[in-house]
Amino acid sequence: MRSWTVEEARAYLPRLRELVGLIDAALVPGPEPGTHALPAGSEHAEAAIAELHSGGIVLRRLDVGLVDFPWQGPDGELRLLCYQLDEPDLAWWHRPEDGFAGRRPIADITWPA
Repeated sequence: MRSWTVEEARAYLPRLRELVGLIDAALVPGPEPGTHALPAGSEHAEAAIAELHSGGIVLRRLDVGLVDFPWQGPDGELRLLCYQLDEPDLAWWHRPEDGFAGRRPIADITWPA
């Protein structure tokens, strides 16, 4: 799996916004209430999903554009750089097991035990 640096992830944000927009624009209501699907002919959205997947980027919630970039933290352990489309910059990270509720500022280099 690819490990992103903070700088690489920040540089990718314009492309990320574009990809999330392609996916969001292509979705239609799914067969079950509250679900969504990609209709036939959604090759651009499928390619956007594939690009995110190939970079190890996890799209957590499309409605708010919540994504995680895998990142190897200073201690060598896997961390996730966490970003939402409405945020002006990439500024948060969390442990995989802590999720969104455990977000900490990237500037905080004090890693929890």
